[in-house]
Amino acid sequence: MMIKMFTPKKGPAKKVPAKKSPTAKSPQAKSTKTRKPRAAAKKRTPSKRGKANRGWLKMLWGFAWKAGLAVAAILLFVGIYLDTVVKQRFEGQLFDLPTVVYARVLDLSPGTPISIQQVRNELDVLNYRKVSAPRHPGEYSSSSTKIELIRRPFEFVDGPEADRHVMLHFNGNELTRIQSLEKKGDMGYLRIEPKMLGMLEKSNDEQRLFLKRNQFPEVMVDALLVTEDRDFYQHDGVSPLAIARAMVVNVKAGRTVQGGSTLTQQLAKNLFLSSERTLWRKIREAYIALILDYRYSKDEILEAYLNEVYLGQNGGEAIHGFGLASRLYFGQPIQELRIDQLALLVGMVKGPSYYNPVRYPERAKTRRDLVLRLMMQQDILSASQYEAAASRDLDIQDNPRIASRQPAYFQQVNIELKKFVGDRFEAQKGLRVFTSLDPVSQQELERSIARKVPQLAKTAGNKLEAAAIAVDRNTGEIRAMVGGKRTGYDGFNRALNASRPIGSLVKPAVYLTALQQPDKYTLATTLMDTPLSLKGSKGSVWSPRNFDRKFRGEVPLYVALSKSYNVPTVRLGMQLGIDSVSNTIEKLGVDKSEIRPVPSMFLGSFSLTPFQVAQMYQTVTNSGRKAPLSALRSVVDNDGEVLYQSIPRVSQSVEQQAAWLTTYAMKRGVSEGTGRFLQSQFSWAGLAGKTGTSNDSRDSWFVGVDGREVTTIWLGRDDNKPTKLTGSSGALRVYADYLKQRGPEVLRLPWPNGIATANFVNTNSGALEFNCDGPVQLPVWDERGDIKKGCESQPKQWLKKLFEW
Repeated sequence: MMIKMFTPKKGPAKKVPAKKSPTAKSPQAKSTKTRKPRAAAKKRTPSKRGKANRGWLKMLWGFAWKAGLAVAAILLFVGIYLDTVVKQRFEGQLFDLPTVVYARVLDLSPGTPISIQQVRNELDVLNYRKVSAPRHPGEYSSSSTKIELIRRPFEFVDGPEADRHVMLHFNGNELTRIQSLEKKGDMGYLRIEPKMLGMLEKSNDEQRLFLKRNQFPEVMVDALLVTEDRDFYQHDGVSPLAIARAMVVNVKAGRTVQGGSTLTQQLAKNLFLSSERTLWRKIREAYIALILDYRYSKDEILEAYLNEVYLGQNGGEAIHGFGLASRLYFGQPIQELRIDQLALLVGMVKGPSYYNPVRYPERAKTRRDLVLRLMMQQDILSASQYEAAASRDLDIQDNPRIASRQPAYFQQVNIELKKFVGDRFEAQKGLRVFTSLDPVSQQELERSIARKVPQLAKTAGNKLEAAAIAVDRNTGEIRAMVGGKRTGYDGFNRALNASRPIGSLVKPAVYLTALQQPDKYTLATTLMDTPLSLKGSKGSVWSPRNFDRKFRGEVPLYVALSKSYNVPTVRLGMQLGIDSVSNTIEKLGVDKSEIRPVPSMFLGSFSLTPFQVAQMYQTVTNSGRKAPLSALRSVVDNDGEVLYQSIPRVSQSVEQQAAWLTTYAMKRGVSEGTGRFLQSQFSWAGLAGKTGTSNDSRDSWFVGVDGREVTTIWLGRDDNKPTKLTGSSGALRVYADYLKQRGPEVLRLPWPNGIATANFVNTNSGALEFNCDGPVQLPVWDERGDIKKGCESQPKQWLKKLFEW
């Protein structure tokens, strides 16, 4: 059949040789046979390539699908993790909040013995602004007899109080009326908010003063958003528009001049991430920002940001949040700052170190003015407001600090926190600690030491040191404490820890011991001032002498104390007995282990700290009622729960009448004795006081008493070398300078039951002799009224025997 197909029509004979010879194939046959393999080759080649392409795509798709699943799983896992972290942080305690320490609250009511100048001083210490007409909280005006003020709002221990607009009326040294200018009536009392003293140390180096969103001025928030994140209320945590805008600006500038991060991203970085510059960190930052924006309201995010943003350093501590930055740079609550001051803080957000107004005022001012200009462009400020604000100086504090520094006082606060609050105290939980510190007393005591110690060092040498403590005479509350001549230095606290010989400061305890025996001793009792020698147990002989090396024969008891004579004091002490005097000192608040039971103790050979001395004299001058010294009033947690509240613990330690008579003798010590320098300046105040000088003038002491405080001053050297200062020439001068600035309060001593007046005449020997008509009058403890009865009857000789024991 094949042959037929390819055989020509003329005959088959021609076809046979063609079959035998392959080279003789016709072109047609040749064409047919060579076409078949080509057709087969063309079909196989495209089939292999297609399969390869489809396999590669399928493999790529499979890999991409699996990778996508893996990435999605990773993102889901990371998202769940980050969401958990964000939720735990935001819905728990967002920040470690410091423990804020406050001074005492000033309680005012009609009849309070306080002068208009004292109230002005208080307002000045609290950084109230004196204006012609108060319109805002933190402002006051004053005339000769009135103060108009708008008291700041404050959350006191028993709850918050709004601002108060009042007029205070004064008559001399008394507040007579508190007039409300809001309700058109009078008020029974007014509390002035306490000064913020500072913050207790905590585990990290961050400090912040937490404020709620509505406590930040709206104009400041507007300035922040205009400057840092204009689309804050529109975007979802990340703003593509801001990123694009930043890219355009940076391309035009040829460098990075603007960032595209939103406030939410900044918050995410500050709270949850490090500051490393990596792509992974930016991805997590954006992710967290989206979570924050999804879970929380814009105002919650904004509140967190306003309290978290870093705004500089104070010593070794980072300042976070606008609330604390306001206190640091301007010394005022943020609600009271002017627009230009708020703009300065907002401008610092970009770079707190670069725009530090203390180190780089010109940079800071340029940045502030840029913020003000942006505010004007967005119609937040008018052109005139902008010009007025931009024309102002920076107006920051001369020495920016969070608050005043009282390291010595803070040491006592910490001691009491451990004692009274114990395990319930956590420094990072936002506790508020209210103390008894009087900010005016503290300020003036520090200033007096800073003024007088360098002057006295010209005599005593440059190593002269100082310590002081002022306590409330009635309650024992510590009103001020200074631990050294470098008042703000957190070092050795001499007020608490420097135990030094007290010298003549012990003498009131000796005389108090005697006066507790009214049948034997009175202020008029004659004491012998004659040479005395006492033998010790080992054969040594001690012969005490008076400071001026003189002997006076006979002296009345009150004169021996007021003029601080040594020999009559030792004679009296030996009559009373070492144990008896030691017991009295212990009752005044001194541990008996501090006392060396030897005759020299009557002249103060044993050592006490200024704190211990203050306790002694608080008890004596409070008519024998001991109130343990304390600095802590209240501790309140972040929820307003009171963790600790001090309770008055006053007890009658020694006889009231004897303590009162001893204080009277100390008043005579100021009017005519070793403290008479005070009398020349404050004769109207009726002050009491006692000087003290240790051997070789190594220690100079003075305890001064006015109607407000018992103030103990110590001067000496840490190396215990002589200072050439006595109590009168050293410590007393510091106290006088303090009173000059603080202003003393009149010391009034209401006569207790059983105290009467007796009359005496001077004898040629220097003693006093009882005489119903005598010119010298002294108070005596006469419980039964024998003196009055005796002077009203005749004869009177038997009455004299009461004073001749």
